[in-house]
Amino acid sequence: MSTVKCLRVLEGTEPGRRFPLDAPTVTIGRAGDNRIVLPQESKTSRHHAEFNGEDGEWSVRDLGSMNGTYVNGERVEWPRVLRPGDQIKLAGEVLVFEEVSAEDLTRVEPPKGRQATSGKQGSSTVNLDAGKEPHPPEHSAEETAAQLRVLIQRLEAVSAEIGKAIIGQKEIVHSLMLALVSRGHVLMIGLPGLAKTLMIRTLAEVLDLRFRRIQFTPDLMPADITGTDVLEIDEATGRKSYRFIRGPVFTNILLADEINRTPPKTQAALLEAMQEYHVTAAGETYPLSQPFFVLATQNPLEQEGTYPLPEAQLDRFMFSLRVDYPSEAEEEQIASSTTSDRHVELAKRMTGDEILLLQKLVRRLPVSPHVVKYATRLARATRPGDPRAPEAVRKWIHCGAGPRATQYLLLAAKAGAVMRGSLVVNCADVRRAAPPVLRHRMFTNFAADSEGVDVDGIIQKVLKEVQEPGEKDYQAG
Repeated sequence: MSTVKCLRVLEGTEPGRRFPLDAPTVTIGRAGDNRIVLPQESKTSRHHAEFNGEDGEWSVRDLGSMNGTYVNGERVEWPRVLRPGDQIKLAGEVLVFEEVSAEDLTRVEPPKGRQATSGKQGSSTVNLDAGKEPHPPEHSAEETAAQLRVLIQRLEAVSAEIGKAIIGQKEIVHSLMLALVSRGHVLMIGLPGLAKTLMIRTLAEVLDLRFRRIQFTPDLMPADITGTDVLEIDEATGRKSYRFIRGPVFTNILLADEINRTPPKTQAALLEAMQEYHVTAAGETYPLSQPFFVLATQNPLEQEGTYPLPEAQLDRFMFSLRVDYPSEAEEEQIASSTTSDRHVELAKRMTGDEILLLQKLVRRLPVSPHVVKYATRLARATRPGDPRAPEAVRKWIHCGAGPRATQYLLLAAKAGAVMRGSLVVNCADVRRAAPPVLRHRMFTNFAADSEGVDVDGIIQKVLKEVQEPGEKDYQAG
């Protein structure tokens, strides 16, 4: 299916309308000689901005407009390369740069309070659905399966590409892929030198996504993550205004390195971004580009001067992964390859649009009530006060997993089923997802700590004792 680059109006005079970028150079503004002509009631300049496409890559530059051109909140001072999902602000008009199918290009949302009609702006003709709300096309099970097969092949290519740079750690890489397609975030805990940061950097390199790294330190401030307002003075008029400078959280893949080395106030700056996928600063809300994936690392040693993550923030992470030592053979290979002049060339294997589509398809995958009941029962069994809680939980656990654990068990089970090539989610998929989903949501008490009992051992006891729902669970009365 052919795709078209276009601009979709998020906010402004005609929200929902799409303008195709159907020429090498496309100008936008209120004047009639622009290729995209905006309504006269818009606050844009007559000739506001220019979009240029070369070798499939599009950029935008300001044409000396009165109010300026902004991309993701940053003022455009020179041509700015665009990626799908970038938001372009032209005075009161906010547009998003997209790549859509030719069929979707004709499907738009009618402006609020107005009937949609066929219309033409400049040389870009756009057909509007008269009086109808847009809705995604329904896909048959066969079409969904075909899409998933193609996307899973791309995901396998990503894993293979990571394997060129990372020796071993296949289970960790697999879990990263599970979290990525489940739209979850990951906390990686391991000793220094186990390639945690390298693994995340490599993942970002083989995905066609923007990547930023934050080194968490005791003096890091919340504004260093989310961004800050700066005062600007127009030299010509003397007018003062504030402009928001976006922080490193405005990216697709964010590496929060040694997240426990910064105070809770700064750690909390990530909470809204991880849960709501937007940032609020000075009363304004700024959406984050999708996909958005937080990967945090933590060193279990050197706890002096660190700040353990509070339970509320731990619960935002879908997985907690423990990165262990490599095998002897793998360590020999690591030593041999890293002490030579070997250089690995990595290729981009998956785009952001493909990841977003895969995330949607995974969430659409149906789950039987039997599997839902088992996942719920498993999460509830981690709570000491639950009647089904095993003796190990009642003895050693102070606080168990909440409802978010059940949600993540099901999402991870869906992703696991898809990645093994099946559209049927079973209880085994839930069991495989249980350790990384539950280990940071179960908190041991003093008795467990004094006896040297760890959470992973308790999870294995829970998995052994909690049975799948049987026939009597479905009997009436």
